[in-house]
Amino acid sequence: MLQTNRMGKIIAIANQKGGVGKTTTAINLGGCLGVLEYKTLIVDADPQANATSGVGLDTKHSRNIYDCLINDVHPSELIIKTQNPNLDILPSHIDLVGAELEMINLPNREHLMKAVLEKIKDQYDFIIIDCSPSLGLITVNALTAADSVMIPVQCEYFALEGLGKLLNTIKIVQGRLNQDLEIEGILLTMYDTRLRLANQVVDEVKTHFQELVFDTVIHRNTKLGEAPSFGETIVMHDAACKGSINYLNFAREVLQRNNLTKIGNEDKIIEFNDEL
Repeated sequence: MLQTNRMGKIIAIANQKGGVGKTTTAINLGGCLGVLEYKTLIVDADPQANATSGVGLDTKHSRNIYDCLINDVHPSELIIKTQNPNLDILPSHIDLVGAELEMINLPNREHLMKAVLEKIKDQYDFIIIDCSPSLGLITVNALTAADSVMIPVQCEYFALEGLGKLLNTIKIVQGRLNQDLEIEGILLTMYDTRLRLANQVVDEVKTHFQELVFDTVIHRNTKLGEAPSFGETIVMHDAACKGSINYLNFAREVLQRNNLTKIGNEDKIIEFNDEL
């Protein structure tokens, strides 16, 4: 395990377009980082609570992130360990829908999540925030709290639709609320090698955004879709499937971008690469 002096990097996974793989990426990047011995926390900031159920937890928890934001409950009281090694979650609940209305009149309303995460930041290597498919106050809170933002984009028609609006929101947050916010990268998801359109989307995104685009592409994979119904991350559900290999390689790329490597685990991932 890593030493207790942890980096505590906060990554928000955001895109106001639904169905692009935000929650799938939050769960499975978190799971793979955990398996690679980086202590990771998923913050479920989506009222749908799909990340919470996706790691096998009941979404009817009496206390959740809503209590941290509105009732000033310390997050350490609410964080739950998952079955995935080194992976914890701060759960969500449908109550979060009402949180935005309650937050409107609060002082420093855009900084509430930042204040929550500052209390536990040094306990984790990575904190991954799964944002809701909107650009509302909770998502703005996530971007204000984050060190960087990761943007999943599906390899389908209209892939770039709305991306300009998201990038504009990021620019506003950088200018007014969090000048240190960086774009971690754009992740291409739901790639189907059989479709010519998917290849065109990959080329178009890479032409527009160049080095911002991660080298790893997440393929469409049946196991990725079924893993949440078992309450498991993909690496725990089926470590040999293509979805698991994709996300292990993606975790490795994230670590490389952050100048972090672990010799013991690196060889395993290189073997996975050779299988592709």
